[in-house]
Amino acid sequence: MNTNIKVLIIEDDLLTVDPLLRAFEYISESNGIMNFNIKSVTNCDDAVLEIHKAAKTRPLDLVLLDINLRASTDKKFLSGEDLGIEIKKFFPDVKIVVLTSHNNNYRLNNILKSLDPLGFLIKTETDFAILIEALDSVLGDSPYYSKAILQLMRRHITNDFALDKIDRQLLYQLSKGVKMKDLSNIIPLSQSAIELRKRNLKELFEMEEGNDRNLLLKAEERGFI
Repeated sequence: MNTNIKVLIIEDDLLTVDPLLRAFEYISESNGIMNFNIKSVTNCDDAVLEIHKAAKTRPLDLVLLDINLRASTDKKFLSGEDLGIEIKKFFPDVKIVVLTSHNNNYRLNNILKSLDPLGFLIKTETDFAILIEALDSVLGDSPYYSKAILQLMRRHITNDFALDKIDRQLLYQLSKGVKMKDLSNIIPLSQSAIELRKRNLKELFEMEEGNDRNLLLKAEERGFI
């Protein structure tokens, strides 16, 4: 990585921004090699401006990205995840570190798939020491994932089957209490096709019998919701 590193922090919580800035200052003073050019923004609109500005000047090297952000004014960017996709479109080699308060497996798995971040931190699991360790690792081109993310990844690796997007969406909507009769308004399948999907899921989870609650418990054990 270059000794002069261009960093964009996208985070709406100033209580999180301050330790991030102190972490970069600590790293810079400790190694005496890396200098950080840091810009911090708190919303999607300002983030988009910085992304497009960097595309015309100097590319971003590192982005620290909060997921839980308010939508942009034009509603083109509904969260930090949408910003991450935009960032990767302009800067395919950028290092992205996701910071989030989300603890829902479905949501975390979607972020892993859509952004493939080099670092992924759950805020409740992150203190200053972990932050330093994570940034050191990412700056050295090594991935760093918090405990919850590693557990999620291990559970998926140990599964001997994979669920497609519709299967995951079906489980997610059921976990939110959506009724079967209403699912066809959300999932692009007929009622009978959705029922078939659910039966197949019960077979995959080796359920000889059981209701939707038992199905959701099995899916949660495997890290799918």
